[in-house]
Amino acid sequence: MPATARDYSLIGRDAQLAEENGFAAAQWYSCSIPRKELKELMKRSDGPALRDTALWVSCLVLSAAGGVFFWGTWLAVPFFVVYGVLYGSSSDSRWHETGHGTAFKTRWMNDTLYHVASFMILREPTVWRWSHTRHHTDTIIVGRDPEIAVPRPPDGIGLILNIFALKSTCHTLKGLFLHASGRLTKEEETFIPEMERHKVYLVARIYLLIFAIVAVACFQLQTILPAILIGLPTLYGGFMAIFFGLTQHTGLAEDVLDHRLNTRTVYMNPIFRFLYWNMNYHIEHHMFPMVPYHALPRLHALIKDDCPPPYPGTLAAYREIIPTVLKQMRDPSYFVVRRLPGGTRAAPYNHGSIIKMAERNTGRAS
Repeated sequence: MPATARDYSLIGRDAQLAEENGFAAAQWYSCSIPRKELKELMKRSDGPALRDTALWVSCLVLSAAGGVFFWGTWLAVPFFVVYGVLYGSSSDSRWHETGHGTAFKTRWMNDTLYHVASFMILREPTVWRWSHTRHHTDTIIVGRDPEIAVPRPPDGIGLILNIFALKSTCHTLKGLFLHASGRLTKEEETFIPEMERHKVYLVARIYLLIFAIVAVACFQLQTILPAILIGLPTLYGGFMAIFFGLTQHTGLAEDVLDHRLNTRTVYMNPIFRFLYWNMNYHIEHHMFPMVPYHALPRLHALIKDDCPPPYPGTLAAYREIIPTVLKQMRDPSYFVVRRLPGGTRAAPYNHGSIIKMAERNTGRAS
């Protein structure tokens, strides 16, 4: 029986189907870890995040200063490339970790960096806090997860535009104007509690005010430099955010209750891990989201024997991702099935309106 076309909206056919088939807020597979060791891994500390944030901010300031100093010459370009990546790409992982409240032990430190990084990556903090909560509850469950980056069939043009965050920024700006008027979309109403909605409206107005001030500064000073420092880095520096982000789930199974089948762990070099704050250990993060980023390598060592082999690097991951995305453009039912260690159970998945069982030791399924 051919698979039916998927409805990725949160208020459509597949949203109802997910609930009927038991995929909404379901019980997920979890690797076994002794309680004492898990408790130790979940212990929060200000030290690692203070160190990493101090280094991050220092690099931001130095690269911005270099760009401003050499403004008007080609020597400014490498400084602004570095600044753009730190601003428009690595803010993604800072937003993410502080959104979980695990980066720092001290709450106000998490909240402060969360709001700063949210603005830099251009994500409304309240909207995305609740969106990401749903993403973890219903990871890549069609009709439930609002953060499925690459639906099937993939939007190739959208992916290309998002190399410089063009599609996502247009979507966010549209949302800012809607929220500033005191309204939400129908989908946002499904996951943002009533008591939180006033925060959405307030932050949208603040964001638009900041952009207006930057625009006025550019006009008054007769230079685009203020926008190069605030706002535009989300675009020109966003290419590493999508480079990292697509490794997380792209091309893997939808509607499974096992993060080992819909999420990748990818080994990365120390610079990438600093920019990405260890989110390359993504199976580990999804399975145990309250473990701080700095403890993920230790968590990985504990559960790796119960997980599919990690990808040895980003190039290895993209050797799988790119052909898969291209094939999904022609055949939306195609996806990669991760190989699980012998003896572990397969997880159910729902494709269209049919419940099947993912074959544990096959390389592909359709």
